[in-house]
Amino acid sequence: MAALSVEVLFDAAVRIQLLEHSISITFVQDEIRIKFPTTRRLAEFLEVPHYYVLPYFAMMEQEELVTRAERVGILTTAKGSRKMIALMKDKYPKEMNEIIGPTIFQEIVTKCLLPG
Repeated sequence: MAALSVEVLFDAAVRIQLLEHSISITFVQDEIRIKFPTTRRLAEFLEVPHYYVLPYFAMMEQEELVTRAERVGILTTAKGSRKMIALMKDKYPKEMNEIIGPTIFQEIVTKCLLPG
């Protein structure tokens, strides 16, 4: 079992989305928000007890990387979206292009990662 961290959870979230070929992206004003898998799904994927991941979600909320939306689930904040999109761009660009297409992926990367 790998040590848990915020980075491990973000990477697991991306890998789950790629595995399931499903990424939920919401556009809110000038922000992009990405739906995180449930804490139970992440725990199952990482093969750890559910209660192991909960403190990391509290940390991620405190660091303003994610927010919980009632009846919606866990969504990235602008800061969390930048982190997730950078991870997608750096580690999984081929897979992302296959799922959402290179044009859309590049637009999301540009909107999230480039200043201005």
